[in-house]
Amino acid sequence: MAVTTIPLPSRTGRERRAGLSLETGWGIALVLPYAVFFLLFVVWPVLYGLWLGSSPKSYATLVADPLFLRTLVNTVVFLGVGINLKLFLALLLSGFFACTRPWIRWLSVVFILPWAVPSIPTILSFRWMLNSEWGMLNGLLWDVFRIEGPWWLVDPHLAFASVITVHVWKYLPFWTLILLAGRMAIPTDLYEAARIDGATPLQQFTHVTWPHLRNLYVTSTLLSTIWSLGDFNSVYLLTGGGPAELTHVLATLGIRYAFNLQELGLGVATVMVALPALLPLVILLVRRLGKGADA
Repeated sequence: MAVTTIPLPSRTGRERRAGLSLETGWGIALVLPYAVFFLLFVVWPVLYGLWLGSSPKSYATLVADPLFLRTLVNTVVFLGVGINLKLFLALLLSGFFACTRPWIRWLSVVFILPWAVPSIPTILSFRWMLNSEWGMLNGLLWDVFRIEGPWWLVDPHLAFASVITVHVWKYLPFWTLILLAGRMAIPTDLYEAARIDGATPLQQFTHVTWPHLRNLYVTSTLLSTIWSLGDFNSVYLLTGGGPAELTHVLATLGIRYAFNLQELGLGVATVMVALPALLPLVILLVRRLGKGADA
């Protein structure tokens, strides 16, 4: 039986142009709200911030302020100790939570709570526990050992160590989950072959686990550095930059200049100081993510 095909009428050039214009109009209508939002709340604040932080006088004032130099040292110590300790502990704990025992799975639910709960109640709870006069920690030291506890948030060194501890405690669960996901992606056949060959648990880690987690660990370190550089809550909620403004990092010092002292230019300049260190990290992170798992 012969099949008869009926040719469809072709659209004229005017109709094609009208259809294209209609599609283009809808595309512009849908993209326009996002474009306006992006220009108003991303591009404009960044450009305005760059303009505010472009005065050489602001940077000269910062360098002449001893508090700024102390803050730079605090920031370097905060990042160096906090990030390395956080990622190292996350690597160890990811191996612990990789076990399949039921009680470990239930424990992982409790372990993730510090990261899941908002920062204000959790860090303020630490501030209450570390109070030197009526805090829970010093109260336990007196009730159990009959010794007076240290001045946790009054001594600058103890206060800054407390800030790093709270930061690690707050964000350790997140990075543990990231590395745990990386461990779970490793084929179990590799571990079975290593056990058959007589490899010890340490040898299994060095020859199987770490080669598969190395890139993820480095990428997590870069991302954690970028996020921790802007960590405001850990310092502000626990010590407020005290005592004697000696526990500030760049994120909290910028707020102090901009809002407490009403020096908006100095506040923006304080944050801009971190750009020479931040931009290479962002570029390196984007390059690693662009290359994928083989970066």
